[in-house]
Amino acid sequence: MIFCLLICFSVMVGPIICLPRSAVVHLISEEVTGSITFTEVDDGVHVKGTIRGLEAGNYGFHIHELGDTITCDAAGAHLNPDATNHGGRDHTIRHVGDLGNIQFVGTGIGVAEVDFVDKVIALRGRNNILGRTLVLHGQEDDLGLGGHETSLTTGNAGSRVVCAVIGVNSPVEAWVDE
Repeated sequence: MIFCLLICFSVMVGPIICLPRSAVVHLISEEVTGSITFTEVDDGVHVKGTIRGLEAGNYGFHIHELGDTITCDAAGAHLNPDATNHGGRDHTIRHVGDLGNIQFVGTGIGVAEVDFVDKVIALRGRNNILGRTLVLHGQEDDLGLGGHETSLTTGNAGSRVVCAVIGVNSPVEAWVDE
């Protein structure tokens, strides 16, 4: 992995250790709890974690443009610097913040295991998600294909159930500007 403890040699400076950046978000509400990490890997950002608290089913999972969580609505719209239509995580046309659905499984209080690599979000540069808000919605995201009046803007994913700001996780050295 390019970012993962890659040792670069420079004639003037000597060995330089290039560490991957990692960010974290802790989702906490009366009914939903969980943590998600975002770690740089060769082909994008690895998104991994566990969330508990919703009934079995699929729920929209997005990064919103603002880091204001006084209420989840204060987080603004989906992160969309290219002003494109809403889509799924693997669609060619999508918002930067479109991470599709996560699936809760089990009876009663469900659990969602999140584990995928996204090639659009980033922890640096134009598509940087640091300081933005991760939002879990109350319905399944139709990925822009549902034909509903909000399909192309929100995926018709319903209300915002829980949200939190994405922050620096580790290692501190990786976040120092190059």
